[in-house]
Amino acid sequence: MMSGSAKALIIVSFLSATFHVAAPARADENKIGIAAPLSGSFSMLGEQLIKGARQAHPNTASLIIADDSCSAEGGKQAADIFIKENVSLVTGFLCSEALEAALPLLQQNHIPVLSSGVQERTLTEKRKPASLPVFRLSTGMEKEVAAIGSALGSLWKQEAFAVIDDGTIEGRELAAGVLHALKEQQLEPVFTDTYRPGLDNQSALVSRLRRAGASHVFVGGQADDAAAIAHSAQSLNYPLIIAGGSLLNTAAPDITLSTDTYMVAPLSPDNLKSAQDFRQTMIGKGEIVETTLTAGFASLQIADQAIARAQEKLVPIAEVLNSAAFETVLGTIRFNQNGMRSDNPNRLHRFNGQNFAPVEN
Repeated sequence: MMSGSAKALIIVSFLSATFHVAAPARADENKIGIAAPLSGSFSMLGEQLIKGARQAHPNTASLIIADDSCSAEGGKQAADIFIKENVSLVTGFLCSEALEAALPLLQQNHIPVLSSGVQERTLTEKRKPASLPVFRLSTGMEKEVAAIGSALGSLWKQEAFAVIDDGTIEGRELAAGVLHALKEQQLEPVFTDTYRPGLDNQSALVSRLRRAGASHVFVGGQADDAAAIAHSAQSLNYPLIIAGGSLLNTAAPDITLSTDTYMVAPLSPDNLKSAQDFRQTMIGKGEIVETTLTAGFASLQIADQAIARAQEKLVPIAEVLNSAAFETVLGTIRFNQNGMRSDNPNRLHRFNGQNFAPVEN
């Protein structure tokens, strides 16, 4: 899984008159672009995305695949390919750098984007006075924070808790958002701090938590830090409940988390009823059903439905994306006026010794 800006691992109505006069493409002209990192550190994720997309869209001849290499240069090159091939819509983009570089070019050519993995708005989007035709399959930090605040506000109402972060932009923003959400519920932490990430031993941090009287801590950081904090607490014979956001879902196989570790994140394909047929099909093919594989499948499901409805109603594809509901492996997906999913799929999970499992209400 990705972290940091790379992790940052779908649009609002586009008001430009030039976009709305663009006629929908004919059926024999429809091509779908897929931008994915097929080289570099994140190539495995890119390959999973493409594999899922091909499973959803058997007519692979109409899929135009471009390597965005998770970089600005790669994003621009991918956009050039999509424009040359006259694609109707672009999916993919797991990395914000690539999407940021591709957006101006795609916008100029009235090509809507359905991002499979970039959660937050890019600088290009933020700087534009009008909204761009970008839709996101991921939910973004705002909804993750809302779900965390709701879950912890209920569970930690009577607890002495702390909120800490790893000093990265993502970690700080997540922790700050959670802290604000809890304070809105009149819940005050006994301790806040920024810790040094990547240490095998976090005894100094844990000692400060214990002196502050914290029995629970929210960690705005990665799974390896949560594991180190848990291990140090156990070494000091200090019971400590740890919680975090979807960053905890990036745990490598050799990272051992405590069973007192909670996570708020979207449900995995294993726990989605809508994904069971897809899971069984892919398992039958010898595949491990990862989140990115499922995102590739869902992205093409939405793309195909959007293109078909746009042809039927003789309207731009972006207009359909902005107003319709789409049945996918991830369930029914709608997009709000900010181009984000209108639902909030984030749920409370607990680590069971092997993986994170949903906590039943």
